[in-house]
Amino acid sequence: MLLWAVPVVAVAVLTGTGSVFTTQGVFFSGTALVTFGGAYAVLAYVAQQAVQTYGWLTPKEMVSGLALAETTPGPLIMVVQFVAFLGAYRDPGTLDPWAAALLGALLTTWVTFVPCFLFIFLGAPYIERLRGNRRISAALTGITAAVVGVIANLALYFAEHALFTTVDNKPLGPVTLALPDLTTLRPAALAITVIAALLIFKLRWSVLRTLGICAALGLGAALTGLPGI
Repeated sequence: MLLWAVPVVAVAVLTGTGSVFTTQGVFFSGTALVTFGGAYAVLAYVAQQAVQTYGWLTPKEMVSGLALAETTPGPLIMVVQFVAFLGAYRDPGTLDPWAAALLGALLTTWVTFVPCFLFIFLGAPYIERLRGNRRISAALTGITAAVVGVIANLALYFAEHALFTTVDNKPLGPVTLALPDLTTLRPAALAITVIAALLIFKLRWSVLRTLGICAALGLGAALTGLPGI
């Protein structure tokens, strides 16, 4: 816990409690504590907070970060580094923007993963006993069901901002819906999406092979100047 807390306290003392570094340290520490279900469940929450609450990056940049993460195993660390890097670069305080961006990315990596080891060391001796506890198993079943919805939310967020140039937030009673402007549809992006769906679901191609084909199609569309890419 000391290893986890010391860097966050250090940046708070050196840069102030209101700095972007302290905010990122506290935010990603909390994210590591309260999110369940793997990287895709975490990223839905990170995307919402980073864009709407903190304004570290735009929705389009967040989608680019998610796409970047899909190029390698381990999408979580790629995205949180990307988010922290841009957020710190744009609000560096007294530091050089590049130095601030590097510090933000390193701090975020640290506070995201140290809690994982804390949970492992504390929980590993009891994991078999917990698996046999019917009440805890029932609670975990509920969490699993919620995670499915969270991942679906991320997929919808990704699809809207990838396929449409403009997405507006529309209040509807107690909730706010993100609805795309249908006139801003990106034809090339839609075509690549359809091809990807056919490759995966119809031809049963692997995800990595499909990603490679789609990346090549996207690059080709951009180089030839096709609209909506």
